[in-house]
Amino acid sequence: MEVKKDILWRVYLSYIFIVGICLFIFGKAIYIQQFQGHYWRSMSDSLHQRIEEVDPERGTIYSEDGKMLSTSIPQFDVYIDFAADGLREKSGVRFRDNLDSLSYRLSDLFKDNSEGEYKRMLLHGYKTKDRYFLLKKNISYRQYQEMKTFPLVRLGRNKSGFIASLKTIRLNPYKMFAYRTIGLDRDSSKVGLERTYDTLLKGVSGRRLVRYIAGGVSVPVEDYQIEPENGKDIVTTLDVFIQEVAENALLKMMIKNEAEHGCAIVIETKTGKIKAMANLGRRNDGNYAEDFNYAISPSEPGSTFKLATMMSLLEDKKINLESQVNLNGGVWQINGQTVYDSEKHGRMLVTAKQAFELSSNVGLAKMAYAGYARNPNQFINHLHEMKLDTLTGIDITGERGSIIHKPGSKFWNANSLPWMAFGYNIEVTPLQTATLYNAVANNGKMMRPYLLSSVKDEGEVIDERTPYVTVDKLCSDETISQLHTCLEGVCIEGTAAELFKNSTYKVAGKTGTALVANGSKGYEDMIYQSSFAGYFPAENPQYTCVVVIKNKPHAVEFYGARVAGPVFKEISDRLYTTYVRQVNYAPPIVKNDSSSFQYAGLKQDLAQVLNAVKVPYRDDGKNVEELVSMSGTRFNTSFTEKMFANNYMPSLKGLGLKDAVVLCEGMGLKVNVKGKGRVMNQSISEGKAVAHGQLLNIELN
Repeated sequence: MEVKKDILWRVYLSYIFIVGICLFIFGKAIYIQQFQGHYWRSMSDSLHQRIEEVDPERGTIYSEDGKMLSTSIPQFDVYIDFAADGLREKSGVRFRDNLDSLSYRLSDLFKDNSEGEYKRMLLHGYKTKDRYFLLKKNISYRQYQEMKTFPLVRLGRNKSGFIASLKTIRLNPYKMFAYRTIGLDRDSSKVGLERTYDTLLKGVSGRRLVRYIAGGVSVPVEDYQIEPENGKDIVTTLDVFIQEVAENALLKMMIKNEAEHGCAIVIETKTGKIKAMANLGRRNDGNYAEDFNYAISPSEPGSTFKLATMMSLLEDKKINLESQVNLNGGVWQINGQTVYDSEKHGRMLVTAKQAFELSSNVGLAKMAYAGYARNPNQFINHLHEMKLDTLTGIDITGERGSIIHKPGSKFWNANSLPWMAFGYNIEVTPLQTATLYNAVANNGKMMRPYLLSSVKDEGEVIDERTPYVTVDKLCSDETISQLHTCLEGVCIEGTAAELFKNSTYKVAGKTGTALVANGSKGYEDMIYQSSFAGYFPAENPQYTCVVVIKNKPHAVEFYGARVAGPVFKEISDRLYTTYVRQVNYAPPIVKNDSSSFQYAGLKQDLAQVLNAVKVPYRDDGKNVEELVSMSGTRFNTSFTEKMFANNYMPSLKGLGLKDAVVLCEGMGLKVNVKGKGRVMNQSISEGKAVAHGQLLNIELN
C-alpha cells in the first residue's frame, strides 16, 4: 500500500510539473506575441537583404519654345526608425535633447499639427520602438531639403533614425494642355508621346542592396549601389502659344454649341511640324477635357474631301475651272437615290469653280460620276497617290487608318463613287485632311507631319529630326494653281465669304458639313460634323489648320462655316498678328528720335544697354556704384546720382520692378505691386518718413 501511494505521488508530481511547464510556455508565447511581437518581427525583417532595382529619373518633354510640357518631380515619404542604435544610445539622451526643437520645426514647416501634437507623436513612436514610424507622406523636394537642416535630422540616418523614401511623380505643368498628344506616364496606360518615346524617356534602371525592416520596408545598404541612367529629354514641335490659342478657340465654340467632341490641328506649312493638336470631348458633367485623340481617328469628312475630288478631275483633264455643270437647284437623283446640297440655293448651270465654292454635293457628284463611272479605279488610284489610304506616319502611337472602299469589294455599289465625291461612304482622319491641304499650300510637296524635334541628354542634342517629304510632287503646277484659285474663291465668294469678308489677309480654305450616324440609331438624330480646312496667308502660306467638331443631336448651328469656321478664323487671326509677316510689308520711315526720357536703375545695367545700342552718355554720378537716374535724349544722355536717405521714402519713378522691390524691402517695407513695366506712382510720397513693416503700394505703367 505504501509503495502504491509513493508511485501515485510521483505520478501526480510529474503531471503537475509538466502542466506547469506547458502553462509557462503558453504564457510566454502569448507574452512574445502580444507584447514583443512587433520587436521580433522587426528583427526578422532586418535579417533579410536582397538586390532591388532603382528607378531612373524619367526625361522631360519640352515644347519647341523651351516650355516644360511633362516632367518628373521628386516626392518623399519620411519614416523614423526609433530602434536605431544612434537614437537610443545613452538611454536616448540625443532624442530627448532634440525633441522640443524638432517638434517646433516640424509644426512650423507643415502647419498641420501643433508643436505639442508632434511631440506626443514622436514620444509614442520612441516608447514603442517603432522601426517604421510614418512621419509624413508626399513632401516636396524643397520641404525635404529644409527638413534635413532640422535638429536631430541633420545628424544623419544612423543617429537620428530618419529614413526618406524617394519617389517621383509625373507632372504636366499645363494640366490638361495637349494631354492626349503629350500623354501622361502611368504604369497601366501610357498615351501620346509618353508612350511613343517611352524607351527614350524612361532611361535604364540601377540596382542596390537593401535591408528590410519592420513592415517589409527596404532600407538601402550604403556602398552597394549601381546608379541608374536617367532618361533622355525630348523636344517637341509643339508651340505653347499656338496650342493655347487652338485649345481656347475650340473650347469656346464647343461650349457655345454644346458639341460632343472636336479637334484642331495647326501645321507649319513648309516643314510639316505639328505646332498644335487640341482634342476636346464632352464629359458626363458637361465639362470638356482632352479625353481622346480625335485628330488621328477616322470619320466621314464631308465637303472638305471635295479638294481631293477636284484635284483628281483637274489632273486628269476631266474638267477645267470653266467647265459647266447643272446643279438642278441642289437636287439630283441617281440609281434610285437622291443627292442633296446642304444649303438651298436654286442654282442651275454653274462653272466647276462655282460648284466648288458653293460646296455643291450635286455638282461634285455629277462631275466625278461623269469622269470616273466607267473606270472608278482611276479615281481610287488618285486617292492612293494622295496618301489618303495610308497612315500619315506621324510619330505618335494610336493613329488609325482610313476606310476607303474599292470596286469589287462587298461595300462597293453603284452609288459609292458619287457619294465619295463629296465626302461620304469614306472615312479619313482630320490629320490626313490636314496633310493633304498642307501639300496643296506647299505647291504640291507633301510633308510628313511630325511631333519630335530633337532628343537631348543633359542639355546636349544627340538626335535631331528634320522635315521629311513623302510626295515630292502631288500633281502638276497647273492643277495646284487651279486648286489655289478654288480654295481662295471659297473664302471670297463661296460658303466662307461672310466669315472672312473683313479679313486683312487672304485665306484659302474649304468648309465641310457631314451628317454622321449615331450607332444603331443611324441618321435619325441629325448629328452633323462641322469642319473647316485651309491655310494662310494664301499668297505665302505659313500655317495649315484643320478644325473638326461633332455637334450634339439636332444642333441649331451645324454648318462648317458657322461652327468650325470661326474657330479657324480665331486661330488664324492670332497667329497672323503674332507670327506671320505680311508679304508686302513696307518698313516705316525712320526718323531720328529727339524725345526726352527718364529712367532709373543699376548703373551697370543701364550702361550695358546704352553701349549695346550705341547711344553716348555722360556719367555725372561717378561716385555712385549702384542706383542712378538716367535722363535726356538720344543725343544727350546722362547719369545722375539718385539720393536715398535712411528712413525716408525715395522717389521710385522710372525704376524697374526688381530694383524697386529690392530697394524697398531693404528698408523693411512691405510692397504691393499693380501693373507691369516701370514705376509710375507710389503710395508713400518722396521724402516722407517710413517705418519698418509699413505697406507701400506701387503702380507700374
